[in-house]
Amino acid sequence: MGKYKCIVCGYIYDPQLGDVDSGIEPGTSFEDIPDSWLCPVCGVDKTQFEPVR
Repeated sequence: MGKYKCIVCGYIYDPQLGDVDSGIEPGTSFEDIPDSWLCPVCGVDKTQFEPVR
């Protein structure tokens, strides 16, 4: 499970941490996040994220 970065604001989604405030439990891979999830910082959807290399 890799990290993903928002290309708009730079927020990093770390699957080990999840996004508990948005109901995404730690251990949830980016691919398993619902498509309705939005970046908790700037509000864009999952299409605006890219894998961190």
